[in-house]
Amino acid sequence: TLTTRRLTVLAALLLQTGWAWSQALPIASPESVGVSSKRLEKISQAMQAEVEQKRLPGAVVMVARKGKLVYSQAFGKLNNGTDAPMQIDSVFRIYSMTKPLVSTALMMLVEDGKVQLTDPVSKYLPTFKSPMVSVATHDPLYNGVSFKLVPANKEPTIQDLLRHTSGLAYGELTKNTLVKDAYTQSGIYQPSIDFDARTPSSAEMVDRLGKAPLAQQPGTVWEYSLSVDVQGRIIEAVTGQRLGDFLQARMFQPLKMKDTGFAVSAANLPRLAEPFPKDPTTGAAVKLIDVSQTPGNDSGGAGGVSTAGDYLRFCQAMLDGGQLDGARIVSRPTVRLMTSDHLGSAIATPVSPGQLLLGTPGYSFGLGFLVRQADGVAAVHGSAGEFMWAGYAGTFFWADPKEQICAVYMTQAPSPLRAHYRRMLKALVAQSLVD
Repeated sequence: TLTTRRLTVLAALLLQTGWAWSQALPIASPESVGVSSKRLEKISQAMQAEVEQKRLPGAVVMVARKGKLVYSQAFGKLNNGTDAPMQIDSVFRIYSMTKPLVSTALMMLVEDGKVQLTDPVSKYLPTFKSPMVSVATHDPLYNGVSFKLVPANKEPTIQDLLRHTSGLAYGELTKNTLVKDAYTQSGIYQPSIDFDARTPSSAEMVDRLGKAPLAQQPGTVWEYSLSVDVQGRIIEAVTGQRLGDFLQARMFQPLKMKDTGFAVSAANLPRLAEPFPKDPTTGAAVKLIDVSQTPGNDSGGAGGVSTAGDYLRFCQAMLDGGQLDGARIVSRPTVRLMTSDHLGSAIATPVSPGQLLLGTPGYSFGLGFLVRQADGVAAVHGSAGEFMWAGYAGTFFWADPKEQICAVYMTQAPSPLRAHYRRMLKALVAQSLVD
């Protein structure tokens, strides 16, 4: 096999002859931007070992520093059923990595003067007016806890949606029985497949969620939720466009993210990565969303598809203050606002954002991103100010402004080992820096 250094030289030669990588970031030798080629090989060794030991079906890893691509490798199989190899431009279901894209799109409307962070959600979606909240009460007849409905102290705002303090929940995660039952009965939560809220139409989705009780008083608790699906509905209500069409016009086309959307065309289905039929850790059957057809609604929380190269361009644009290659999607102050702490000390975090994503404290949440508060505390490499998120099927990205790093990891492995791979890749990228 070629070494990382040889691949870098080959890529540079291909660029000189007019050939372009699908990710379309300039390629540089690692050493020219303070990265060690030799130490980057540790990423290849580690990932190849995971594939050979059949813990991962396949993966793509890309790393950029100072706006230059220094590492781009595919591992394992695209589809173990057909024995097709993984490719650099393979397409992945990105699940919750759809969220940062949609939150950024909603902030575009804030920049357009059409939405304000303090606006109540009901200003755009009237079914969210005067919500009820399902609150826990002590009851010995129900194992010590039962739930009752009370009026919300206030309505959730746009900021609450962006920082997951809206009172919404996920049926897959909540322990609030009244909320879970309402989501199940309305078809928002489907026990047969995780994180698939794409079947109802946009109007049905809003109506069903608006009628369901909230799991928390708005603005009081950080709870990972369907908030970004509601963000997508607000974008549609304000613009009159389908969410995917708005994203295509305002983000995907300007950033040249040509393979990102909410469905995969028939022509591109052979590029779609697939998981193992069963999770190698648990033995449980793996079932991911069907992205071969246009969904009932473009699920802003978990319905997207993309490539490593496309997502790297979004990551780099946000790291560069909201622009890439002359195309600006949001302003530098907006990026700074989104990647700042929006929980503070007033918001309760029974499960902290960092524990959920990486299995470690040391992180808060901004407007659509996990954000690091300090160089220390967190038990992973990184710097204060870095921002990131991940997806149910194993995908992960992070941007570190201090180190000028963007990294994207794509796989289709919804395994209990997801946080392990996120931590591992952060360490492997960090150890390659030599300047």
